[in-house]
Amino acid sequence: MFRWILRIILIVGVGGFLHYTLPQHDIVRITDTYEKRIDFGSNSWFWASADAGAATNATNRDVFFIQTFMTDDSPMIYRNEDTGWSWPPYFKFDTSNLQAEASDLMSKKNEGDPQWAVVTHYGWRNEYFSIYPNAVSIRPANGPDEQIIPWFNIVLLTILAGVFWAVWVRWVRFRTARIDPITQRIGDWFSDIWLKIRRK
Repeated sequence: MFRWILRIILIVGVGGFLHYTLPQHDIVRITDTYEKRIDFGSNSWFWASADAGAATNATNRDVFFIQTFMTDDSPMIYRNEDTGWSWPPYFKFDTSNLQAEASDLMSKKNEGDPQWAVVTHYGWRNEYFSIYPNAVSIRPANGPDEQIIPWFNIVLLTILAGVFWAVWVRWVRFRTARIDPITQRIGDWFSDIWLKIRRK
């Protein structure tokens, strides 16, 4: 039972880490871009490091935001921060350029042919903890029904699955050849001692 609990915790942890870190794509309608002063609190872990060239030990700073609506008219707000050389490794240094691109793609719902955009981002949106996904890139979409195939995620997850399988097979072979015989001898040794004690 305890072993299964550990496995579930490990799977949930790795799955959550990958879901947060890997790029995701949303088709949205951009309605506004703005800048807001943020005082970092208990959720500071979910904010990127300061932009390249800015102070790194500041307790607050201005952050760009991109206000959008999804194809089902639900709102989605993205932050727009540099990732620099830190984790996750998107090496994003063009925050100001991305904000300009987002502003150029703004459109309103009541327009006859609204402009849709594909926002590539990582992270989660949580209203309760004020957590925002970080936009990495923006491009015009062909329309609200454009199909996006996450090739990068497919290839990376396939490679990770292959690595995990290779490590698992080698671990099973090592355990069968080296560890199991030792545990078997230890078990036999304890059994012999227990039999001798019972005979006395």
